[in-house]
Amino acid sequence: MKNVVFLDRDGVINHDSPDYIKSWSEFEFLPGSLKALKQLTLNRFPIIIITNQSVIHRKMVSKKDLDFIHDMMKKSVQSNGGEIKDIFYCPHIPQDRCDCRKPNPGLIYKAKKRYRIDLETSIMVGDSAKDIECARNAGCGSAILVKTGNGVMAEKILKEKMIHPDVIVPSLLEAVNWIVARNSPATLPDNS
Repeated sequence: MKNVVFLDRDGVINHDSPDYIKSWSEFEFLPGSLKALKQLTLNRFPIIIITNQSVIHRKMVSKKDLDFIHDMMKKSVQSNGGEIKDIFYCPHIPQDRCDCRKPNPGLIYKAKKRYRIDLETSIMVGDSAKDIECARNAGCGSAILVKTGNGVMAEKILKEKMIHPDVIVPSLLEAVNWIVARNSPATLPDNS
């Protein structure tokens, strides 16, 4: 599968919270994110969410509750013309030292194995330094930093670490415009 767009969730698709997103009532789409997801879908970019969700380990949310939030998110995206192919999340805290928590590439590798993804043509969009580092660690073709969520702080961290996103944009909608302008699979033969 080519031209997969990996998206972080909190701070990219929906508003982030220092208290975590613990229920569907706390989940609020960022302005333009539903339009952006529709645009990716219409241009035949498969969308896969890659997200750290330590709320599971912290016992703030059950797996069932998180699945409900994700089901509702997917239904909302679908009713607005978009489609999320899959969601991969890490339930651990940093101290667990797992291979699936970003910036480690475990979730992307899991998605690659399940869908036979060509990582060289894939794109990661995130609002944190961990997202950009994850993209580089996994070998994604492009990494885009959005300034929603933690994007402004992430810029400083990435500069200190000398890790460079391919582009920095204000939001997911501008990221999608950048992606579509550069390589729309709608104009390419389907080689998936």
